[in-house]
Amino acid sequence: MKKVIVIGCPGSGKTTFSEKLNKCTGLPLYYLDAIWHKPDKTHIPREEFDQRILEIFATPEWIIDGNYGRTIEMRFKECDTVFLFDLPTEVCLQGATKRIGKGRYDLPWLEKELDPEFEEFIKDFPKTTLPRIYELIEKYRENRNVFIFKSREEADEYIMRIKI
Repeated sequence: MKKVIVIGCPGSGKTTFSEKLNKCTGLPLYYLDAIWHKPDKTHIPREEFDQRILEIFATPEWIIDGNYGRTIEMRFKECDTVFLFDLPTEVCLQGATKRIGKGRYDLPWLEKELDPEFEEFIKDFPKTTLPRIYELIEKYRENRNVFIFKSREEADEYIMRIKI
């Protein structure tokens, strides 16, 4: 495990898991949200975002936390390990709501409310995004370790196993 992607619905626990994985393995951790977003709630150009991802790929080890569907297949092609968080929508909505008002290292501003568009994205994730992720898992499964978590407890159990 040297090149890792952590993907899944917002609010599922990807970032918390990625941080724990970073602490256990020492692999450098990159947050796509932190790369994409600017402090003024705008974002960098797509070309710059893609270039930053390519720069990460050029390094020997990494954990990349985040979805960004447009670039997900390029990350599948480069990784050796996939962690997918496939949790119930209600759990993801609770996770997204719970982090409102809390500072986050992966987002350069403080969220004051759950953005309605973001809430809809979470609700639609199982229908719109998850099927494509499972297609990519099947397409790139060979020579990759794939872990699919259906609960945060499963993710925590994985971290406990690799700590020993």
